[in-house]
This record gives sequence, C-alpha cells and structure tokens, in this order.
Amino acid sequence: MGVLNVTPDSFSDGGRFLDARAAIDHASRLAAEGADILDIGAESTRPYGDAVRVPIEQERARLAPMLAEVVALGLPVSIDTMKSEIAAWALGLGAAVVNDVWGLQRDPGMAGVVAEHGASVVIMHNRDTADPAIDIVADVTAFFERSLAIAAGAGIPTTHVVLDPGIGFGKTPEQSLACIARLGTWRSFGLPLLVGASRKRFINAVVPSDPIQRIGGSIAAHLLAVEHGAAIVRVHDVAPTVQALAVAAAIRRAQ
Repeated sequence: MGVLNVTPDSFSDGGRFLDARAAIDHASRLAAEGADILDIGAESTRPYGDAVRVPIEQERARLAPMLAEVVALGLPVSIDTMKSEIAAWALGLGAAVVNDVWGLQRDPGMAGVVAEHGASVVIMHNRDTADPAIDIVADVTAFFERSLAIAAGAGIPTTHVVLDPGIGFGKTPEQSLACIARLGTWRSFGLPLLVGASRKRFINAVVPSDPIQRIGGSIAAHLLAVEHGAAIVRVHDVAPTVQALAVAAAIRRAQ
C-alpha cells in the first residue's frame, strides 16, 4: 500500500503533494514502483496531538482535483479518512477501501457507509493517549472485537475487513515495537493484517533520526511484520520496500 498524503502537515511529507499534478504524478510513480494499493488522505492523522483537524469541505477540496485521476490509474484506491461523509463521497468516485484510523468507533456513520457501498475497510486500533501501564496487545484485541461487532451489525462481510494494530497511534515506542513483535496474536481473527510502520517515531526511539532518514528502520519493521503475518504493509518508500520483500521471499524459497 503506497502512501499519498495531500496535506500540508503530515509528519513525513506534508506539503509535497498538495498540487493536483504533483499528487497524480506521485501516485503514478508509486504504482510503477510496485504498489498494489494506493492510500490517499487529505487530513493529517499524525499521532502527536498537534495535527490540525480539517473541516469536511476542506478535506474534500484537497481531494477533488486528483481523486478521480488517481482512481483511473487502475489500482484499488483506499481513502484515509475519519469522516463518513468523505468516505461516501470518495467511494462514489471509485475508491474501493476506507482506511479508518478509528476502526469504525469514532464516526457512527462510517460502518453504514462502508456496508452501503460494498467497500472494504481497514480497522485500525487507536487510543486518544498512550498509557505505558496497559497491556497493549490485550487492548488492541479488545478494540478489534468491538470494531468487528460494529462491522457485523452494519452488514460488512468479514471478507471485506483488514485489521491494523495502528503502529504509533496511542502507543509508546515500546508498545509499537511489541505490536510488531506479537503481530501473530491477531492471526486468530482469520483476517488480513496490515502494518504501517513507515518512517514512524518509534524508529527514532531506537536510532535517533528524522522521518526521511528512517527508510532502513521502516524496511526492517515491515520485513519482520510480514514474517509475523502481515498481508499488507503501508509505506512511503515503495521501491526499496518491494525490493526488500522480494529478496526476503527469494531467500525463504532457497531454504
């Protein structure tokens, strides 16, 4: 899953792709580099408490100049939004997936929108604040159970659901590392798992670095996530990640 942020304030690439032509060109580049899904978002969800909440019309205005052309590239498009109104609008333009960083638990209309459009949904774990005292694996499990009950109640088939432990969201760096290390815990749900560790702050806690300097750490995290059961990795740096995954797969086959 290649990341396309059309925001001025995303933690890693904010402001780079606000221009429609730049955004479309970047989406094309991600596709050419081997992305299977394009994830486009117009509101920063960076989990540092200082992301600016964006009104619905502003979020739509950022997406409108490029969404249809990104869909026309031919890859499944995921709309990264917390708002059911934006999700419904984007799905109407051809998006296939809703990537909800609150896992259907923040906007009460989200599950119904996903069901109505026959879309897929990424249910991501989140918390308003990190609590180093909690068992984060148990917390993620309970969150998934609540979200899956909401999805079932709305009529979303399990074949349309992906689970994401939400690396960096409402978690300490140590808890983010634990979620990758213990990713296999959630294979018991029988659903695809997604991990988005790309350039995130937990890497800085291991090796101090700016976001753009965290490609190596991102690849390491995603390789281990796949080893532990991830079916999808959400990344900014598609080409090096594709190469790393291909080489790792070739080594496994050589065994």
